[in-house]
Amino acid sequence: MEFRDAELVELARQIKPLLRWDTTEMSSTKKEDLMAAKKAKAKKPTAKKAAPTKRLPAIKEKYSKSAIIGELSENTELTRKQVGAVLEGLGDLIERHVKKGAAGEFILPGLLKIKTVKKPARKARKGVPNPFRPGELMDVAAKPASTKVKVLPLKGLKEMV
Repeated sequence: MEFRDAELVELARQIKPLLRWDTTEMSSTKKEDLMAAKKAKAKKPTAKKAAPTKRLPAIKEKYSKSAIIGELSENTELTRKQVGAVLEGLGDLIERHVKKGAAGEFILPGLLKIKTVKKPARKARKGVPNPFRPGELMDVAAKPASTKVKVLPLKGLKEMV
């Protein structure tokens, strides 16, 4: 069944009054119940904010791969071998998302987004003004098309800093 726009508008006009609460025809108890329900909806207790996570001490020196694996194995009660396997699996998963012919985007929820950006090829140009030596002309070589990788911070990572 197909409708034209005018028919849809007319149907909406006919249905709209049926969807509204008409309090003039309700008994006083129904009116009070309706008003109480509205007030209860308005006064719903807002969800308490989660307790702030414990502040972790800052790390003064950057970690090597083995130091990261050691720290994660201590915190998660997994063996170093299992943590290493998880990191390898994460690397493989990222590769499958960003390689040629794939989605081109990987999101680590709350932390970062890794995406690929395709840069078009640039033609060679001759006689372009040299920005470093005014008055002198230079030639610019051609560049082939390429794919660059961008890593963008997400809200969780921005809030950590």
